[in-house]
Amino acid sequence: MNFPNDKIELIKGDITKVKFDAIVNAANSSLLGGGGVDGAIHRAGGAVILEECRKIVARQGGCKTGQAAITTAGNLPAKFVVHTVGPIWNGKTADAQKLADCYRNSLQLAVDNDCKTIAFPNISTGVYRFPKPEAAEIAVRTVTEFLAATDKIEKVIFVCFDDENYGLYQNKLTQVCTLVVD
Repeated sequence: MNFPNDKIELIKGDITKVKFDAIVNAANSSLLGGGGVDGAIHRAGGAVILEECRKIVARQGGCKTGQAAITTAGNLPAKFVVHTVGPIWNGKTADAQKLADCYRNSLQLAVDNDCKTIAFPNISTGVYRFPKPEAAEIAVRTVTEFLAATDKIEKVIFVCFDDENYGLYQNKLTQVCTLVVD
């Protein structure tokens, strides 16, 4: 589904199949793979992603919540994987800021690496238990604000794995894009 500003798209599907400049991995702080999106990206991308993540860990000791790191995409159809560590929900407002940082820092890393297109999963809404409605609100707001401030990103796609997230993002994007167009 495309939205009026032509820079944001929404699909239900598998992020490992998206042929964009960068796809975002909802990683853990070790960057060494895990379950959910993280495990799927590492499995589909192959050993080169893990090797590059190990180099990042050796250099900086992993990745802190809200921060992002970039690797090549290995066997994936994308060029790069941006690994970002979402917050584990504990009901605090600081969690919201950390989640917004994930989107903002991922987008900035994409710009810094000349990526024109970037795909996001639903960060922190799986085993990290971030409430899906709040996560959708933060994602859409942060991405929309970033896109309004730069022309370096041509397309952002939100890739939802489940119907619930898809519906939440569809509602939020419709609200935001209607406000932007009016």
